[in-house]
Amino acid sequence: MEPDRTADGTAGDAQEARWNGPSGNAWVEAQDMVDALFAPLEELIVDVVPAGQRGRVLDVGCGTGGTTVAVARRLGTEGRCVGVDISGPMVEAARARAAREGARASFVRADAQDHVFEPAVFDVVVSRFGVMFFEDPVRAFTNLRRAAKDDARLRFVVWRDIAENPFMTTAERAAAALLPDLPERRPDAPGQFAFADADRVRRLLEESGWTGIGIRPVDAACVLPEAELVPYFSRFGPVGIALRETDEPTRARVVETVRAAFDPFVHGTEVRFTAACWQIDAHARRPTPAG
Repeated sequence: MEPDRTADGTAGDAQEARWNGPSGNAWVEAQDMVDALFAPLEELIVDVVPAGQRGRVLDVGCGTGGTTVAVARRLGTEGRCVGVDISGPMVEAARARAAREGARASFVRADAQDHVFEPAVFDVVVSRFGVMFFEDPVRAFTNLRRAAKDDARLRFVVWRDIAENPFMTTAERAAAALLPDLPERRPDAPGQFAFADADRVRRLLEESGWTGIGIRPVDAACVLPEAELVPYFSRFGPVGIALRETDEPTRARVVETVRAAFDPFVHGTEVRFTAACWQIDAHARRPTPAG
């Protein structure tokens, strides 16, 4: 999952409440828009899965199931993809999507950091923007390592530095004077840019039992219909959350101000921006033989 989880860096009960309330419902309502927007990054996830082979894949932070279903299609009839997410509304939407598309996918509503998965069953663990929100990343990745087979592959995509992703903070920068209580971003706290530091990510994975770690920058060209721009920034992220509590005159001023700030990204009927990300790969470390 992606833009909305920048809100305040809180974890645990706050994350649970947010994603099983208005934020989760907003994602369900906008699932087609978000899936289209981040389609280039979905392709990076799907490519790591062997096509048409028997196997099980775990999709962490699966949201409404777009990536999970795409992985299931790639696996074909011999494999299965399991999606896990903390949000009840999104998991329900994911199940409905898989049923509509006849995909060999199943879904678990749980916090992947602590959920008791069956041990050593997954051949691949993947995530598109779903792993940056763990309260304790080492505990989380250790838990995922237990669920993975020895030498299983891990691939996830996360955002690079905030300075490289100006589109993602345009709304809050433009709205700051009108919404003075917007939360500050805290480096390394759970949230959108928690894994911006590649060295930190490498260290977290090594401490969690993953090896062969590869981190490479990816710049994905993303396109949003101009007609979807206002619904996008007024629904997601810190500004979207704040607008749920504002009066109508304030909301109108914020929307007008923020929409103007996005002009550099608008090209005719399209909004275009670059998603500056890390593609991170690793393998589950084999246990050291006794003796």
